[in-house]
Amino acid sequence: MIRTLSAALACALLAACASTTPATDASPSAASTAATNTELATAIAGNWRSLEETARDVYRHPAETLALFGVQPDHTVVEITPGGGWYSAILAPYLRERGRYIAAVVDPASLPAGGSRDYQQRAKDGLAKRFAEAPAQFDRAQFAAYDPKTPVFGAPNSADVVLTFRNVHNWRMADQAEGMFKGFFNVLKPGGVLGVVEHRAKANVPADDMTGYVGEAQVIALAQAAGFRLDARSEINANPRDTKDHPNGVWTLPPSNRHDPADAEKYRAIGESDRMTLRFVKPAR
Repeated sequence: MIRTLSAALACALLAACASTTPATDASPSAASTAATNTELATAIAGNWRSLEETARDVYRHPAETLALFGVQPDHTVVEITPGGGWYSAILAPYLRERGRYIAAVVDPASLPAGGSRDYQQRAKDGLAKRFAEAPAQFDRAQFAAYDPKTPVFGAPNSADVVLTFRNVHNWRMADQAEGMFKGFFNVLKPGGVLGVVEHRAKANVPADDMTGYVGEAQVIALAQAAGFRLDARSEINANPRDTKDHPNGVWTLPPSNRHDPADAEKYRAIGESDRMTLRFVKPAR
């Protein structure tokens, strides 16, 4: 049965777990859950995160989102195409002592020469530079370079959690989405979690849609076709102010702000895009 969590309930997971009696013997103790919450809060509050990054917490809700996805400090977590490392700056320090953080990036060598290869090389180099400049937080972070045509993110059944934030639209436009979801399924352990956050369209959109939005039913269908079971969905990252009819799609909104300067206040008042937040599970059998 799919569980629907409100934002308020997701927040309560962090605040109230310490006083909640476990439902079963397999559940973590209240003390261990409280310790986990403290470790996550410490990572989110870390002074290695820039002011620009922390300013986006109000839109991205990292504590509530990672609580929904069940990320624990001893997990092996694969984050797919982490970009500039917004979530890396939380996850890598959080997992540093007992877990394992893996940034899965496109292998530039798998792409033909040109702009796309250069872009992916700059992205990889930029993230590696960030990791190297703060070894106390990132010295144990690892990279997994993958070919988007035949994506492999690690040894089969080796990851506890796979996370992807606002990437599915790119894979759909490149006709890579099915292969990516199959790759997620393969690298996860039985019972492992796939966490997806994506810009949410009003309804299904064509594969070549250029707005950056994707239908929630389309993302669910992709995951289910790869073998996943939808386990939870949440409105943690919803934004009802997003009308989804902007001239430059999601990139009209913050933080990209591809709009006329005269419209700055209008789009600032909207904020970042409306987003679905979905948790899938790889069946144990």
